Parts: sequence; C-alpha cells; structure tokens
Amino acid sequence: MTDTNFAEASSPAILNRIGFADLRAALAAGLRDFRRAPLYGLFFAAIFVLGGILIWTELAIEGREFWAIPMALGFPILAPFLAVGMYEVSRRLERGEALNFREIIGVVFGQRHRQCPSMAMVLIMFFMFWVFVAHLVFALFMGLEPMTNVLSNWQDTLLTRNGLTMLAVGTLVGGVMAFILFSLTAISIPMLLDREMDFITAMINSFQFVTMNIVPMTAWGFLIAVLLFAAMLPYFLGLFIVLPLLGHATWHLYRRAASFED
Repeated sequence: MTDTNFAEASSPAILNRIGFADLRAALAAGLRDFRRAPLYGLFFAAIFVLGGILIWTELAIEGREFWAIPMALGFPILAPFLAVGMYEVSRRLERGEALNFREIIGVVFGQRHRQCPSMAMVLIMFFMFWVFVAHLVFALFMGLEPMTNVLSNWQDTLLTRNGLTMLAVGTLVGGVMAFILFSLTAISIPMLLDREMDFITAMINSFQFVTMNIVPMTAWGFLIAVLLFAAMLPYFLGLFIVLPLLGHATWHLYRRAASFED
C-alpha cells in the first residue's frame, strides 16, 4: 500500500542539466537546513561516528588496523543510504512542515517496506566487493606477505616497482568502481524517499543524470569523497559537520536534478 506521505511517480522523471552554480546553491541550502535543525543532523551523524569508532576499536583489538584503509575509502559508498533521515528533514523543511523526531524516525524505519532495502543490499554487496577487490589487488602485487609488514616498512615495499604499480592499479580500479556506484546512487536514494518507484528505475535515472552532467557531477563526487575522508581522520569527529551538510545538500541537489509533471 502506498504511504500517503509520498508522491506517486505516475510520470517519468524529467532530468535537468545543472552547472557549478547549482552545486553551490545545493551546498548553501544544505548548510541552511543544518543550521535550522542542527539536533537532527547531529543525531544521525552520531550513528556514523559511533559506528566508525566501534569498527576501528574492533580492528585495533584484532591487530588488523590496516583494513581501516579500504573500509574508509569505501565509506562514501554507504553514506548516501545512511543519510535518509537528513533527506526527510530537508523535505519537511522545504514543505514548511513541523519537525517531529518520532515521525522522522518512523519515516526512516518505514523505508523497510518500500524500495530502500533492495537499494541497501546493492550498496552493501558493492561495498563488500570493493573490500574483496582491495585485498585481491594487494595479493596480486605483494604476494602472501602480511599487510602489517608492508605498512610497517612502507618505504621498502610501497616505493618499489610492485608497490607503485599496486597503488596505481588499485587507485584506477577503485576510482572506476566508485564512479559507477556514485552514478547509480547520486540522486536515486532521495528519489526513492520522495516518489513511489522501483529502485532499478531510480538507479537508471541517477545514472542518466550523472552522465548528462558529467563535469559538475564528477566534481560533486570528488568533493563528497574528499570531505568524507578528511572528516574521518580526527577520530571520525568531522562527520558531525560533514555528514549533515552533505546529506541536506544532496536532497536539494536532487530537487534541482529531477522534476515530475504530476
């Protein structure tokens, strides 16, 4: 049954061309939403921060801190899905609706009955595949040598011919994978929150939008990756600011990216 809070996608999405001015406007609108409802952004960001600290602590206890690198690089893959709560806050602010914590949490959990779980499975499987590929690339060039030895003597390993080739190949493969998934998720998740449609259609719309706006959207993806990675360095604390900003901004970018006739 369709939730009356969501619009029916009775007509196909009309995808728009955007420029760098639209990206700046989306960021400005995202910052404005964060300032208007800071507690919501801080609450949802706290989930990511605590999750990151728990993962890092577990890796440290097991002596596998080196796995934090591919996991950190893969974090932007999961971030769009985890920002659903901030999309909902921006949607309500846009409509002039009152913010109610219980209702917003209810909308987030209510997504389990819609298309978001299917989308989440795609993201999680992609993330797991990324970790596998990172391990595979390392093994192909470094052999069976433990990664801890490589990191402790990185000058003697990573600066060799094999090490530099591994870094180049890993960066290229990771970049291609990241761009493909970014293209599939750039606006598809806020679209699923806003409209009643299947997740495949949403991903196709997102991919088409990114490819028709390849230059500004490549810059947008690069900005997201840089900000998220930088925010994770000081014990993940920077995510308290970066995640709400990007979450709200992504909603406003989606509103500029797609429109519907109905």
